Amino acid sequence: MTTAIKKASALALAGAFAAALLMTASTNSAKAADDFEKCFGVSKAGGNDCASEGNNSCAGTSKADYEGKAWKLVKTGTCTSLEVEVKSADGSTAKRKGSLAPISG
Repeated sequence: MTTAIKKASALALAGAFAAALLMTASTNSAKAADDFEKCFGVSKAGGNDCASEGNNSCAGTSKADYEGKAWKLVKTGTCTSLEVEVKSADGSTAKRKGSLAPISG
């Protein structure tokens, strides 16, 4: 067997292995995505997974705790049972539950 044939065989084997890994990863990702939902208003500053709009549209960029438009992935069915304590402008606090839709205000 020549060196060129050995290299071609090794590349083909590596390509097949990489393709198999990618197929497995995408199957696991699709399954995992079904187990989670977006929950708005429950992430700490810098702890969001993303946002619906505004200055924190990328993961980890929220500036304040529990921004209503920032979301975090949580296990499906748990969002609306999560409760956070939100501070208002006057310094008082109020409890608020997570939401499946962006929270205005």
